[in-house]
Amino acid sequence: MHSHPVLHWTWRSVIIVVGGFILLAGIVMCVTPGPGALGILLGLAILATEFSWAHNLLHRARVWERKAREKAIATQRRRRARKAAFRTDRPHQGS
Repeated sequence: MHSHPVLHWTWRSVIIVVGGFILLAGIVMCVTPGPGALGILLGLAILATEFSWAHNLLHRARVWERKAREKAIATQRRRRARKAAFRTDRPHQGS
């Protein structure tokens, strides 16, 4: 595709339209119900096939996603530990 100029620009245009649409849909889904982060990552991944700026943004988004996932897991573990500690400290009130 890259050897023929017309096909090259046609391909890039398709990548811009499809990747941009999915990226914008992901941004919209951040404020409406839906998998917003997944849409953003997918849109950036499509754009990153042709554009270095999108590749850099995709890398930063993946790092952010990894940190957010680790933070969510740590919060969930703390809540479970607190809940388990609360259950063991409290005397059983049976009938």
